Amino acid sequence: MASIGLQLKNNYQPDHSSATTQRLLMSLLMSVSLILGLLLVAPLSSFAESDSSAAVSSQNSADISTLETTHEKTNEKADTETADHSAITKSESAHDDPHATEGGSHGEHEKNDAHDAPKEMANLMTLIFGHKENPTITDIQYWENVIFAFFAGILLVLGARALYRKRKMIPSRGQMVAELIVEYLYDLFHGILGKHTKRFLPFLGTLFVYILTMNVMGIIPGLKSATTSINITASMALLVFFYSQYIGFKELGPKGWLMHLMGDPKDAIGWAIVPLMLPIHLIGELAKPFSLAMRLFGNITGEDILIFSFVGLGMMIMSGIGLSSEWFGVGIPLNVPFVLMALMFSTIQAIVFTVLSTIYLSLMLPHEEAH
Repeated sequence: MASIGLQLKNNYQPDHSSATTQRLLMSLLMSVSLILGLLLVAPLSSFAESDSSAAVSSQNSADISTLETTHEKTNEKADTETADHSAITKSESAHDDPHATEGGSHGEHEKNDAHDAPKEMANLMTLIFGHKENPTITDIQYWENVIFAFFAGILLVLGARALYRKRKMIPSRGQMVAELIVEYLYDLFHGILGKHTKRFLPFLGTLFVYILTMNVMGIIPGLKSATTSINITASMALLVFFYSQYIGFKELGPKGWLMHLMGDPKDAIGWAIVPLMLPIHLIGELAKPFSLAMRLFGNITGEDILIFSFVGLGMMIMSGIGLSSEWFGVGIPLNVPFVLMALMFSTIQAIVFTVLSTIYLSLMLPHEEAH
């Protein structure tokens, strides 16, 4: 691909660079739509589980109420005596140690507060609707990761359409950034896919930009990294998995795809170890989306928790010297170095996810052509 500098020196190749840029930008809508469609799988499955558990609990409640009605009269006298004895015992304990009840209640409140404390920076939805540790499907916080993922996708689609409509022979700043990204990704993928690079660049480029956008959103005040949800990372990993399997089935054919899973046996020894190689290959293929999802989820979640911890530490230091209050939180910016580190690692994790996806696709191409 011609570089931006060569393009400005009358070596501009519209059929190569511009066409590639066009395919990358216009494929954002299709690819992001597929990714976002998979995001709803986990919430909908949780909704089905909640309905099922509610039905079971209602049935159990009916059975318990029937049993309680049966034994109510027989245990009435014993319950009355037990209640009187308990009241006497409590009054004696309170008289002996009046601070025991207050201490126990205070300890329970501390445990509840520690359990309900947030573990990440507040975002716009948290500030508007409040924080819930375990939101249900009817709470807006349950959907906040999906909402921020949709926001990232919509932002990319609108930006891509705006850049495509305003493209020029002498590029603007936005077009230069887009072409630089395309050029970098093309060179990165070309070393793995060879002549198939232009074919898979729209999908892989969209995947990189989408993941990078969601990762960086957690650094911006008021936003959140949707990749801190395992549902989001798993949906993208599953998309890569099914797409690579489709490419392998299409390029190799049913027989070639099956031979690939068996280790491409060529002689008697190769066929003899097929019972060993086939399960190994199947486990390896199934482990790919799991490793992609967990790696991205763990790294981005760790970054957000680290930044949150140092923000809290800075506010604790200022509060200790009397320069911070409950209503006006001011803290030492101890998190600034870690924000820069998070920006770097967010980019690295997007590259790692995309490069591994590229390798998985290359393994499904005919070996003599995938250089």
